[in-house]
Amino acid sequence: MAQTSTKIGPVTQFINHHYRHFNAAALIDAAKGYVTHLDQGGKMMVCLAGAMSTAELGLSLAEMIRQDKIHLISCTGANLEEDVFNLVAHDFYERVPHYRQLSAEDEQGLLERHMNRVTDTCIPEGEAMRRMETAMLEVWTAADSAGKRFFPHEFFYQVLLSGKYREHYQIDPKDSWMLAAAEKNLPIIVPGWEDSTLGNMYAAAVIRGEISNVHTVRTGIEYMTWLAEFYTETTKQNSLGMFQIGGGIAGDFPICVVPMLHQDLERRSIPLWGYFCQVSDSTTSYGSYSGAVPNEKITWGKLGIDTPKYIVESDATIVAPLIFAHVLGW
Repeated sequence: MAQTSTKIGPVTQFINHHYRHFNAAALIDAAKGYVTHLDQGGKMMVCLAGAMSTAELGLSLAEMIRQDKIHLISCTGANLEEDVFNLVAHDFYERVPHYRQLSAEDEQGLLERHMNRVTDTCIPEGEAMRRMETAMLEVWTAADSAGKRFFPHEFFYQVLLSGKYREHYQIDPKDSWMLAAAEKNLPIIVPGWEDSTLGNMYAAAVIRGEISNVHTVRTGIEYMTWLAEFYTETTKQNSLGMFQIGGGIAGDFPICVVPMLHQDLERRSIPLWGYFCQVSDSTTSYGSYSGAVPNEKITWGKLGIDTPKYIVESDATIVAPLIFAHVLGW
């Protein structure tokens, strides 16, 4: 059985004392449910949507990975790459706290300086994106020439574990969740990886003829078939839970593995997800899946009546680090 930390640090003490009602209480309930799930021998998948890597979630997420509080990650292509962008180019980022007052002309000025804005944070194209394009082209073309194929996260692991870019690190390496994941060889699934900066760069390399086999990077359906077997094998011994940050494909894609296993492969004995939490500011509205309450997922065969379910309707950049701090006993 997994053993979680028994220490209670100042952050956990604070939220235990003050977070008593409404979304604050839901945060505590979700965190305690996460700990209980691990204590009972469960495994956990964390889903990253939005721009959580640019929000520097690695400050807490990396330690969650190192302490085996996370056993699988599903993330967007943007979150996969943006943690590494921050790792190698942090000093060149610019914060724009007055972003709500920017004019169209101000935005054009950022474009001309090759500063790509994500809310209040600008990612430097040259130091971050182009530097990693150079690194990825090296491993993509090497695999292509050798007739080998790898998943997007595996190419990142190759680059990070090679050590070739260590001299460019501009943050403490312990704060990079991708580096922590690479060192653990943590399984990652990246649905819709094509919808990312490096996905676009890969497409451009195919068009230029630098990569002859468009399938050198494995994606999509192959991730789902891998996940189907991972879920089947993992749940023979351990319940698998799902902690979803934000909405969209990072969560929608992996949660569907259970109804697929039941309905399409007729593996009826496989258990449902053993824990579910979503942290999102998306509210329930007409046809909104990201804002759907967890009980709606019962109708799709994803969760059961007895599945522990939590939803925290708040800003994930505030909530997720606090829940992780609680799980870690900080």
